[in-house]
Amino acid sequence: QVQLVESGGGLVQAGGSLRLSCAASGGTFSSYNMAWFRQAPGKERESVAAVSSAYRTYYTDSVKGRFTISRDNAKNTVYLQMNSLEPEDTAVYSCAATLGPFTTIPGTYRYWGQGTQVTVSS
Repeated sequence: QVQLVESGGGLVQAGGSLRLSCAASGGTFSSYNMAWFRQAPGKERESVAAVSSAYRTYYTDSVKGRFTISRDNAKNTVYLQMNSLEPEDTAVYSCAATLGPFTTIPGTYRYWGQGTQVTVSS
């Protein structure tokens, strides 16, 4: 059983930056594919970025060039550095882990954190 705990969310003005962290425990972190998802009010959950156990990365088009996902296996932590934030980035951000294939489909991720709120004011 893997436990995931996110931190780093908050309120920031447009153009600002935040770094989200997701600390994992209870499993072999280096073996997991990790991802960040977000869900805004009234919208479906969408994938934001993902990093595989082999350090392959994925970004949704709307965040390319602005967000960077990384992982530190020594610290059992995955990060999401978010720069040039826009009001449209406002959402609850959740990290997720899977031992399955490297995908961006929420249903393929078995373990989820509780989420952290990111609010970007205009």
